[in-house]
Amino acid sequence: MTQHQVHIIGGGMAGTEAAWQLAQAGIKVRLSEMRGSGDTTPAHQTDGLAELVCSNSFRSDDADKNAVGLLHQEMRRLGSLIMASAEPAKVPAGSALAVDRHVFSDAVTRALTDHPNVEIVRERIDMVPTEGMTIIATGPLTAPGLAQSIGQAAGMEHLAFFDAIAPVIHHDSIDMDQCWMANRWDKIGPGGGEGKDYINCPMDKDQYQAFVQGLLDGEKTEFKEWESNTPYFEGCMPIEVMASRGPETLRHGPMKPMGLDNPRTGRWPYAVVQLRQDNASGTLWNMVGFQTKLKHGAQVALFRTIPGLQNAEFARLGGLHRNTFIQSPKLLDPTLRLKSAPHIRFAGQMTGCEGYVESAAIGLIAGRFAAAELLGRELTPPPADTALGALLGHVTGNVETADYQPMNVNFGLFPTLADVKKKSRKEAYTARARASFGVWMGDMEIA
Repeated sequence: MTQHQVHIIGGGMAGTEAAWQLAQAGIKVRLSEMRGSGDTTPAHQTDGLAELVCSNSFRSDDADKNAVGLLHQEMRRLGSLIMASAEPAKVPAGSALAVDRHVFSDAVTRALTDHPNVEIVRERIDMVPTEGMTIIATGPLTAPGLAQSIGQAAGMEHLAFFDAIAPVIHHDSIDMDQCWMANRWDKIGPGGGEGKDYINCPMDKDQYQAFVQGLLDGEKTEFKEWESNTPYFEGCMPIEVMASRGPETLRHGPMKPMGLDNPRTGRWPYAVVQLRQDNASGTLWNMVGFQTKLKHGAQVALFRTIPGLQNAEFARLGGLHRNTFIQSPKLLDPTLRLKSAPHIRFAGQMTGCEGYVESAAIGLIAGRFAAAELLGRELTPPPADTALGALLGHVTGNVETADYQPMNVNFGLFPTLADVKKKSRKEAYTARARASFGVWMGDMEIA
């Protein structure tokens, strides 16, 4: 058995990345994951580490004009396990980075299982450890017992919001005589190709209006008493909640038809449902932006009214689960340590970042902070004008707010740029970030 120096609780995106960074620095790690011990969560389907339970997309891989693409680039430069494991698992997704979720999880699991500095233990941890360096990265589906213990250790009640997952459809059940393959504006991804990565299901006005009404009328998952008055995260909003905001909301969101010419008419449809490849073989496709809390029977009945999906067979239906996070700006120091118990660090979505890549990024920097502390070296936080630094600043910033909410990385978190025209602003942000990141990497004592 490995005599561990750091105990990591949680084998998701953040926990696995933190474990890898520590192990690569020569630190012995115990990685505790409750799945595989007889326990699971309402959303997970396997025991694999870093299982993707919502979308299979890491979003844009464009590092020149997109903050998350820039974060991808920075993580690659820091030897990220998550980004390395995504490469052999990639599936077509235009300019986005999407993966076969099983190939990806298998790669992460194999890398950590084979690492001599990592011991993976299938066990449920119900209490925050009272001693020993620990990283808590249990994510949005933290078990109730541990969540309560975290609340007690932090001196506050933990916060929660609802998150929803989208359905996945078998490709051979899609009627391609009614659908077509295309990217919006025929945009071609960085890997080349024909720019035809999405299946598009068109709707006319009557079909769209009937669909919206069906979303509003469909039977929904009932809230439990303790779930009342808990907010949704805007980036993973159930589609029926979006529909309730107005009849045209979806046409300017996940059902936006702009830039999608129907080859059968030469015109944009009134609305469109897009499907994105979900696995490497192309046998599974997910409904983009269709997170939902509709009951399963209502989902099947309504989604089969979408042109091309009349005979759809669902590999997975949508669902709803609770997401927990802490008031990080108030509770954590600049290196992600709990101020009231500095032997504890937090990482991932528990800190109030949102998204796969963001969770892994906070796990990465938490692992490096922990390694530096154990090795007696100083590791300054990444500059605020880098993607990693901007995200870390959101989590550990000086502003304490009662309505602190989860956030994806975005240029709004970066220090503002003066005297830069709007059309050039994104390129200016990324150019500045690359320069700052390069200097910071050169100054680091841990390579």
